[in-house]
Amino acid sequence: MDNLSTVNPVFSTYVFYTAILVIKTLLMAVLTVIHRVKNKSVASIEDSPKGIVLFSKDVERQRRAHLNDLENIPIFIIVAFLYTLTSPTTFIAVNLIRLFTLSRIVHSFAYAIYPTQPTRGIVFGIGLLITLYMSLHVALFFF
Repeated sequence: MDNLSTVNPVFSTYVFYTAILVIKTLLMAVLTVIHRVKNKSVASIEDSPKGIVLFSKDVERQRRAHLNDLENIPIFIIVAFLYTLTSPTTFIAVNLIRLFTLSRIVHSFAYAIYPTQPTRGIVFGIGLLITLYMSLHVALFFF
């Protein structure tokens, strides 16, 4: 159980950056709402006083960026937790967690705020490879 102790730098890093990722995901929801209000766009007919759903490319971009977080961050949180149980090398584990967090922040910026490619694809790939690496490490460790 030493792996799940606050004196373990890998677990402490995991907890801190998990909190950052959760806050970031919640802020993406707020950003989507801000763009809905700014563009006078509603999510569904019952939200519109006139019964009209206004489509906005800007809102859809924010919404898709948020959905991308919802598809990737929870999986990472689970896998990274399991990864901490494998007693990984501190330097590698801490930097993988940091890099994943940075990649998700840059991804949101490159998706929702300042749309740009290939940046968005590159940072998505970095996060995906980190999650895949941790998943394989966990699978092999517990096999």
